[in-house]
Amino acid sequence: MRRSLRIALALAAIVGILVAGAIVFQRELGTWALGRVVASRVGRDNTATLPDGLHIVFCGTGSPLPDPSRAEACNLVIAGKHMFVVDAGDGGPRKLGQLGVPMGRIDGVFLTHFHSDHFDGLGTLMLLRWTAGTHTRPLPIHGPPGVEQVVAGFNTAYGLDNGYRVAHHGPRIVPPGGAGGVAMPFAVADKPVVVFDADGVRITAFPVNHSPVTPAVGYRFDYKGRSLVLSGDTAASPSLVAAAKGADLLIHEALQPKLGAIITDALAARGQANVAQITRDIRGYHATPEEAADAAKGAGVRQLVLSHIVPPVPLAFAYPAFLGDAPKHFEGPITIAEDGMVFSLPAGGTAIIRESFNP
Repeated sequence: MRRSLRIALALAAIVGILVAGAIVFQRELGTWALGRVVASRVGRDNTATLPDGLHIVFCGTGSPLPDPSRAEACNLVIAGKHMFVVDAGDGGPRKLGQLGVPMGRIDGVFLTHFHSDHFDGLGTLMLLRWTAGTHTRPLPIHGPPGVEQVVAGFNTAYGLDNGYRVAHHGPRIVPPGGAGGVAMPFAVADKPVVVFDADGVRITAFPVNHSPVTPAVGYRFDYKGRSLVLSGDTAASPSLVAAAKGADLLIHEALQPKLGAIITDALAARGQANVAQITRDIRGYHATPEEAADAAKGAGVRQLVLSHIVPPVPLAFAYPAFLGDAPKHFEGPITIAEDGMVFSLPAGGTAIIRESFNP
């Protein structure tokens, strides 16, 4: 007993000394720890080791509903030497920086439609790209008719701030001509239309069903025999199935109505009838996981990834509840996307590699 007591007292003394030391040297230890974190994260380029091919980095897999683990709609597509952002919802551009993506290398943005959760991070994206790359031309922002109004609004809103930054840092660091964005509208027809074709990269826009939101499109990316399709926001849409034929990867939005009904009922019970009605309304122009699986099967894609997750699903334990019967509708792999997740399609091959850029 005496020996055990001596050991316990000695251990307690050691712990006490360590705690006291940590308190006394808290400032120094905090500075050291922060330095280690900064050295490991700031300025890193996680895209540098990706092979030549087609890649998608999920920088926003959520919706307008509050979700601590998911930013609003945001996707980075890397095709060869090109980097494009598809939709730029709130929190998405900053998430790209956290994921070690070199913001100055972004070549352009493609917007699917003009719901605010798909473009309300655009100002941040334009600013981060400009200041990171010393660009002399504004960021090209592609989209259906209406993109001109959206881009003009952000350019106006950020006009004063852009001027302050040039005055502060100087035109060599932030060339005035590189601020903001330039709208690149394209016509939306009943059939797919090629909106970018260079360096072996082909981007095709196709109409989807998000009524009353019109126009609304999805995008197909093709590069060196690999292909991926982003649905944008849509209900079940035959045009999407046709455009996605034979793709390696289909990224499809998904809303699980059974889980959504839980939120609707809770809001109604708390007397928030207006918001409850909104949560009912949104079910009509989004696809269920089962409908997304039907699209994947109809298009003959190899893998299905669900994004724009509604309602928020904070725990992976609840993923089966979100998927519902989707696995019965599509025999291939189905993944619920998370922020930081990456899918790689190496050029000229058949592999689909899943990884993460999260620290």
